[in-house]
Amino acid sequence: MTQRFYSQFVEHYLEQLLSPLGTVAVSGLLTDEERRGIVLFLPQEVTQTKEHSLRLLAKVAQGDCSIEVYCEPIDETDVRNCLRKLLSVFSTLNSQAQADGKTLDENDLPRLWIIVPSASCELLNNFGARLELENWSSGIYFLPDIFRLAIIAVDELPITPETLWLRILGKGETQGQAVAQLLALPESNQLRQNTLRLITNWRIIIVQQQETLTEDEQELIMNLSQAYQQWEETTKQQGIQEGVQQGQRQVVENLLRFRFGTVDEELARVVNSLLQLTPEEFTPLCLELSREDLLARFNSHQ
Repeated sequence: MTQRFYSQFVEHYLEQLLSPLGTVAVSGLLTDEERRGIVLFLPQEVTQTKEHSLRLLAKVAQGDCSIEVYCEPIDETDVRNCLRKLLSVFSTLNSQAQADGKTLDENDLPRLWIIVPSASCELLNNFGARLELENWSSGIYFLPDIFRLAIIAVDELPITPETLWLRILGKGETQGQAVAQLLALPESNQLRQNTLRLITNWRIIIVQQQETLTEDEQELIMNLSQAYQQWEETTKQQGIQEGVQQGQRQVVENLLRFRFGTVDEELARVVNSLLQLTPEEFTPLCLELSREDLLARFNSHQ
């Protein structure tokens, strides 16, 4: 799987879920080698309803934090790099507080959450990471308090509604179970609908982008296919052209957002032209043409 598309999926997914709860900043355009999606979250006052709907993810995002999601297991160097950046942030915040004549409380420092499909016992032991089962579920390991860093091993999270929105970021059977649980939610659930849309776009991108799929990619396609089929059936059942057009418009806009990071005014003007094509025609154009070629090709038709 092209790492960049996984990272973009993660960032759009977390931005969609967390933006009603506060300010979300994503890392932006990523390289093909990028192994993670990065989200900075600054919460606002939230209602109990919003906290309840996201369950464990809402608890993770209770305070200022950074969330880094890796698509594969990490090693000691990855954790050290995360710690280095986090300590640099602490230093900057302390300097700003001192300049303002204030003292920064330890609890005011942001926390870094590292989300990985799995984590080895050796890695966790080397950093002194421990469970806190009195307040948190299994699978969430906290480094010593001074570091303000926690590692979430997705494959160790209990299979409950509480952990659903984090388990979607897992791999293999863990992710497959989460997608099935997502589909079992009521169709009226807006989080379900929005997440299905993102998963559908992700699957389309993987299939279109790769001529030969690796074993991991084939497994990912299988995990996402049930959600894709559900989305297709829902679109067909709407039964009117307006519904189909709206669904396709969302696909096009999300493909452009995956490719270019955002759909600005210029890109928005080519969406209607792309909608005159079939999904089989517009998907590779969105993924393969440069921004300049896309604008030149479709602006000339307007």
